[in-house]
This record gives sequence, C-alpha cells and structure tokens, in this order.
Amino acid sequence: MCSYRQRGTVLTDHTFTVPLDHGQPGGERIEVFAREVVAADAAGPSRPWLLFLQGGPGFGAPRPSGRDGWLDRALDDYRVVLLDQRGTGRSSPVSRQALARLGPAPAQAAYLAQFRADSIVRDAELVRRELTGGQPWSVLGQSFGGFCTVSYLSIAPEGVREAFITGGLPGLDAAADSVYRATYAQVVARNRAHYEQYPGDVERARRVARHLRANDVTLPGGARLTVEAFQSLGQMLGSSTGGDVLHYLLEDPFAGGELSDWFLHQARSHLNFAGAPLYAVLHEACYAQGQATRWSAQRVRGEFPGFDPAAALDGAAPLLFTGEMTYPWMFDLDPLLQPLRNVAHELAERDSWPRLYDAGRLGANEVPAAAAIYFDDMYVPREFSLETARAVQGLRCWVTNEYQHDGLRVSHGAVLDRLIALVRGSA
Repeated sequence: MCSYRQRGTVLTDHTFTVPLDHGQPGGERIEVFAREVVAADAAGPSRPWLLFLQGGPGFGAPRPSGRDGWLDRALDDYRVVLLDQRGTGRSSPVSRQALARLGPAPAQAAYLAQFRADSIVRDAELVRRELTGGQPWSVLGQSFGGFCTVSYLSIAPEGVREAFITGGLPGLDAAADSVYRATYAQVVARNRAHYEQYPGDVERARRVARHLRANDVTLPGGARLTVEAFQSLGQMLGSSTGGDVLHYLLEDPFAGGELSDWFLHQARSHLNFAGAPLYAVLHEACYAQGQATRWSAQRVRGEFPGFDPAAALDGAAPLLFTGEMTYPWMFDLDPLLQPLRNVAHELAERDSWPRLYDAGRLGANEVPAAAAIYFDDMYVPREFSLETARAVQGLRCWVTNEYQHDGLRVSHGAVLDRLIALVRGSA
C-alpha cells in the first residue's frame, strides 16, 4: 500500500488477493487492484466510502488527475474507491499472452467465465470488508458498472449503503438477441440524425467504403480495414461528441488516391482492442443468463437489411454505421484478436452461464437507489431500463435526453449530484 498526492487529493493504492472462482475459495487466486481517493482537506477516516464500478466490460477504472470530472462532486461527500475490475488495469491481467498459458480454448473459456459481473461483485465484497471494517458502502456504476450494481443488489445488498446507476440499468431477463434488436433500431436512428446534421458525410462515407471494397487496406498494427470494419466506427455515435468525431474523421480521409496515414491512425485508435481484450470476448456474455449467445449481434444484424453495405456501395443509399457490437470476423481481421478467436467461439457457444440478477430480491430491495436513464441511449436500451426501474423496489429514476450515454463523464458532476439528491429525497 502506498499513498501520494495530486492537486487537491490524496491517493492510496491497494492490492487484494481474491479467489478466481468464488465457489472454490481454496483454489487459484488472482489479484485485484483498487485506488482510494480522498479530498486533501478531508484525509481522515470520517467520510463514507463510495465504490466506483467502470463501464465495459474489460476496462480499468479511470486514472484521475486531481479532482477532475464527476470525481470532484463525489469527493465533496465521499472517500472514493476506483476498482480495477478483475482482469483489467493493475489487477491480474487477462491478455492473449496470459490466456495462451492456460492451454486450449475450453480451458481458456472456463477461466474467462469467472470474469463477469457476479464475480466482480464478490471481489468487491472482499475488498469492502478489508477497507471499511465491514461497514456498507455506497456504489456508483456507469454503464456495465450499472449492470454490476444491479448484480450487487441481487447478490449482496447488505454490503450497499446506497446505489447510484448512470446509463446502466440492464434488462433483468433480456437475452442478447432482444438487446441487439433494440440497439440496432436505435443505431439506425442515430445514423439518420448524424446524416441530417452532416449531410456531406453521406457521400464521404460511401467514397471510403467503395475504396475499401476495391483495395486491400491495412491499419497501423496490421489489422485489415474492410467495409464492415469501417462501419463499426459507428460505435462512437453513442457518445456526446462521437458524431462530431466521426464527421471530422470523414472530413478529409484521402491523401491523393489513398486513405491518408492520419485517417488510418485515427481509425485504428477507435477500432483496436489492445487495451481491452476482455471487452471483445465477453461483451455478449454480459447478457447471457442460462443460454448461449451464439454471436447474437451478427445473427440479429441480418434482421436489419439497412446495415448491408451493398445499397451504398452500388447505389445512392447512405452507408449505415453499426454500434456497440462485436462480430466473429473481428477475430479474423485483427492480429491482436486472432489468438483469441477460438476462445471467443467457445464462449459464444457456452450455455451454462448463471443468472446475474435476482428479481425476487430486487423486488424486495431496501437499499436507497437512483438511476439516470438516458432517453436516447444507443448502448443500453431505455425500454429495458424502464422495466427494471419498475421492478426494483424503491429505485428512483431520472429519465433525461439532456445527456447521452457518457453523461456522468461530461456533466462535471451534475448527473451524480442529481442522483444523490434523488436518494436523499431532495429532488
């Protein structure tokens, strides 16, 4: 454990040892890292604890610089714990190199099956008991971190003092196919809005797509940029400024008759999974409860013919970008994902996933809780979030179109402040 200072904060690094499989506490163990952040003028033990659960899956907690973003508001009231969920950040890493040491794909899949929300919650409980002396703590979950928070209320509500969820109320029974049907429809709407705002991007996107059909293009790092890979840049359309970023990427993509180095570098930064291989292999598994996903996003895409690029490549239709989906071809095109191809297929066929949410326990919930539901959320369908809000006893929700999915990050504390007021009954 070590402590250090930044502007207005004191940070302390902690490492904990937890079971890989919480059902076998005497078996293999892994490390989980957490960073404690407290306001410099309140560094004593008096403030209550707030655990932050990051979106993902597969991303480490934010690396703060002083009292930036939502952290500034949180530090007014709390001692914050930024947890690197198992397999991410400074926790025991999940990488292609580490997985290769486990042997063939079935062994790797069995290992990765321990990296979902239920295991993250049980890690958090061990961390809580050690840090707080057994006192319950507040929990803030963003996106996938919200999924984890609902799992927390299902598995160990006694550990939660109050819960805040931003853009992360999952459907309690929504299978992956249902989720993707809802999200594809929302992505179509987001494409339409983007082209209305930037009509010149219709022709620019078509021109890039036609170039990719006619030429073998490779990104820095060796991944092939196909038409389908280019379409997947639409994942950024779900963030507050993502449409602007996509527009600027399309604004001047060519250098002579080739795609420019700048364009290819920028495209790679949005498409590669080097920093989050867990996201690539476990994204669909976050929706699995007792059934295999079988590459749900790829299958359901066929129900939405507008995403077929042929009409744009050979005609005047706009090219539709896709959203937050992982596809099997990604593991063929990207050299960093190719070593994970077999385990990704193994996980897609796995049908023994345990349930993540307990509807009965949530229906009897006694933990004060509030959630921000973003009306136009491209990643977490509002219809499922609203159903869950009605199913969790006592949960108060704020439905808004003021922010997109990243409202917690861009609102500089306003979203968190609103949820705190809801929980305390002052909003």
